[in-house]
Amino acid sequence: MKYLVEVENCREGTTGSPSVGPAYRSVFAKDGFPPPVPGVDSCWDVFRLSVERNPGNRMLGRREIVDGKAGKYVWLTYKEVYDMVMKVGTSIRSCGVEKGNCCGIYGANCPEWIISMEACNAHGIYCVPLYDTLGAGAVEFIISHAEVQIVFVDEKKIVELLKAFPDAAKFLRIIVSFGKISPEQKEEFGQFGLRAYSWDEFLFLGNSQKVDLPLINKTDICTIMYTSGTTGDPKGVLISNESILTLMAGVNRLLESMNEQFLDDDVYLSYLPLAHIFDRVIEEMFIFQGASIGFWQGDVKLLVEDIGALKPSIFCAVPRVLDRIYTGLQEKIAKGGLIKHTLFNVAYKYKLRNMINGSKHDEAAPFLDRIIFSKVKQGLGGNVRLILSGAAPLATHVEEFLRVVTCAHVQQGYGLTETCAGTFVSLPNCPSMLGTVGPPVPNIDVRLESVPEMGYDAIADQPRGEICIRGKTLFSGYHKREDLTNEVLVDGWFHTGDIGEWQSDGSLKIIDRKKNIFKLSQGEYVAVENLENIYGSIAAIDSIWIYGSSFESFLVAVINPNIQALERWGEENSVSGEFSSLCENPKAKEYILAELNKTAKAKKLKGFEFIKAIHLDPVPFDMERDLLTPTFKKKRPQLFNYYQNVIFELYKSNK
Repeated sequence: MKYLVEVENCREGTTGSPSVGPAYRSVFAKDGFPPPVPGVDSCWDVFRLSVERNPGNRMLGRREIVDGKAGKYVWLTYKEVYDMVMKVGTSIRSCGVEKGNCCGIYGANCPEWIISMEACNAHGIYCVPLYDTLGAGAVEFIISHAEVQIVFVDEKKIVELLKAFPDAAKFLRIIVSFGKISPEQKEEFGQFGLRAYSWDEFLFLGNSQKVDLPLINKTDICTIMYTSGTTGDPKGVLISNESILTLMAGVNRLLESMNEQFLDDDVYLSYLPLAHIFDRVIEEMFIFQGASIGFWQGDVKLLVEDIGALKPSIFCAVPRVLDRIYTGLQEKIAKGGLIKHTLFNVAYKYKLRNMINGSKHDEAAPFLDRIIFSKVKQGLGGNVRLILSGAAPLATHVEEFLRVVTCAHVQQGYGLTETCAGTFVSLPNCPSMLGTVGPPVPNIDVRLESVPEMGYDAIADQPRGEICIRGKTLFSGYHKREDLTNEVLVDGWFHTGDIGEWQSDGSLKIIDRKKNIFKLSQGEYVAVENLENIYGSIAAIDSIWIYGSSFESFLVAVINPNIQALERWGEENSVSGEFSSLCENPKAKEYILAELNKTAKAKKLKGFEFIKAIHLDPVPFDMERDLLTPTFKKKRPQLFNYYQNVIFELYKSNK
């Protein structure tokens, strides 16, 4: 396989132990993994050394509000941020918080978030992001479980934080608002024995004190990130300085191998939650480079406006965001009239064909880029050269479309909090990697482990199995949960729970989830995530949740249809009505079922893998109803609880 080198042989299975495929690593690490930068032993060193190299560079920016409207970005330099970090760090220590204690950060991305994080890094205090999308009671659970002593909180989240009391008061002593805090709120915290400060008050709290920075080692914990498991309490993932530094070294080696690099004049839009590892490590890399990070206004409806004002050069996204961009572009193309629509399609097919035949994206159709596709590039600010998608699978048709029209590299990555995010990433100008997450980043070893009960064989001609990862990017364990750590970390290999399939070029395709399997009444096993990926590729479907019962012989599904596709079908078939009423129309259900059956036949699915009955829901699955995790993974038990009456009716009416 072109982009892999084998480092260990495969192993046949034994009784109670499944077979494992060969261990591979990136061809870019064939002579060994890249070492971290000399003299950089912690995330504090990442920031401190960047300040020394780039004191006057723009570091953190937010939009200036003038007469209630967002204006241009205003910036703090690296030196200005450093001075604030030192003040905040001294104030934290003056409150009695020491190295190895925990500090919570609760709120949307903003300069104060990074400043608080860097103050924790400076003093060896564990940064513990808090976020309420983990479910009801999650903030209180994390504060208590991690024994958080001080919390920095967005002004808008103070009311939410107060809901965690009195239970959160056991260890918590200090509250610091990113902005202001009212006398009433101070009094309310005071009733629980806490001191509360505004941002400005806290900055000067430690003014009279001098505090020495502690010695921080590579293996010291840097952050505890609580993950959004689909069941049970959140798990605290212990991430060391070494994990983040190893990840950064691997990504730099990968960029060098592609003749690419992050530059100090790069600009990044910070809107994906810093509470997630994906955005955290990206921002660490930007900070090390001395580049600029601009923050969004916190409203997804204003995201495109923020992009236009900031003009980022690197754009990271989750599939939900890229799906919205794709849908918006499709709407504009459809409204452009017959001539423009036809011209766009001809240009698209021409450039795509050249890219498939080996042309780099910027050489495939430069003339068409200038006169047609540059308009899309301008819609993303005009400077984007790399779009990176992570956290969930990106639909192949969306990835292909964006590769052609954005005039930028579009790459899909894969990783978990436990692997410090970036574990795999597709390579630029490699059309064969479309729909895959690419080969491993050159800092880990990877192998597949067979899952016999699901029919996945890691040593077959087409190797498939559970993805297992080994390397220094791995987490140090689950906080206070050695039992759970030992379940997933065996002999140095982390078992991800995801099912992968090696491709001939050494890239990996995520095809299933190990635990998402159930048995139908006739005894057939169904790997539901694989089916959802197949059916989810249908253009008329935005999202699909498939359900099967061991008491029933067939599958049913709840589907979020694509609004444009369904309304277009309505026009073509003289079926009128709003989107919500179309979803209730029996003919619309027949149309979607026919699309499902057509895809099932084309993909040669087995009879029991065909979907026999569907419900169309115009309201997308969301976090507000607790149907999705913050990384947009389906919460299957919650989906069943929410739709159980619908499921009951689907089975009842189709027998």
